[in-house]
Amino acid sequence: MTMTTPFNITIRCGLEFTYEAAQPTPIILLIEPQSNPLQRIDRQQLNIDPWTITQSAYDWAGNVVRRFDLQRGRTTVRYDSLVATSSVSEDHPLVGYPTPVTELPLEFVRYTLPSRYCDSDRLMSFAFEKFGQIPHGLLRVQAICNWVHHNIEYRWGAGSPNTTASEVIRQGYGVCRDFAHTAIALSRCFNIPTRYVTGYVPDVGVWDPGSPMDFHAYMEVYVGHRWHTFDARFNEPRIGRVKIACGLDAVDGAFSTLFGAANLTWFQVWAYQVDPWVVNLGDPIDLSKRLDGTPTLRFPTWQT
Repeated sequence: MTMTTPFNITIRCGLEFTYEAAQPTPIILLIEPQSNPLQRIDRQQLNIDPWTITQSAYDWAGNVVRRFDLQRGRTTVRYDSLVATSSVSEDHPLVGYPTPVTELPLEFVRYTLPSRYCDSDRLMSFAFEKFGQIPHGLLRVQAICNWVHHNIEYRWGAGSPNTTASEVIRQGYGVCRDFAHTAIALSRCFNIPTRYVTGYVPDVGVWDPGSPMDFHAYMEVYVGHRWHTFDARFNEPRIGRVKIACGLDAVDGAFSTLFGAANLTWFQVWAYQVDPWVVNLGDPIDLSKRLDGTPTLRFPTWQT
């Protein structure tokens, strides 16, 4: 996919969740996709019940941050959007060399260093033993993703807010955020700027696996003076990926951060391809209107 690729498919993506709080509780949300050269927000809608004043701003990584206070009792948040993106697969040739650290933009240097969950400092010997003989650059990054994909077992519901990349390697299983943290930490061992990304990954051009829709975690590496997407969990090019946020690790990518106590009592995510002339924001989630979920790429009839 390039910056000149047309936006010819539409992804409906969003979520609804409910918190119950005993007292007013500050909360920060990262649920609104970014507008960037690879995706365009055509329509979006945010509803908070009970209604409250919110503040919206961009954080240090360019993420759309929403801040407000949960009220005492039950608060339900629903975000719905139609995002235009490309039907071209995100596949890219594995060529290009990392920029020397001395030539990196200063804001990218931080992505070469250890962070809370990506403890690359504990994995240096392991990384050089496993991948030191692989040519430096995207070939090495792909080798790292291959290893994580084949050696870490995906276990739905096995995630923990405390597990670091080195611990994932020791235990041998995890969820998508663990796959991302592990591949990020191993890539940073070689001074490759690597950032954690959260987003929606609909089943465009692939079979629907039947599992509940959810957010997904993957990574981007800075090689050849641009960012490239890699996903150790699926480890194959995808179509229609919608980026929400990025940062050092899951601390920067959490969909909600609470500054106090509240219980999450309801949570639902959706991300699927639709005809934007048939589906409207706020409509019930109706998967009979989805265009994805099969290996055959489908378009609205008016586009064909």
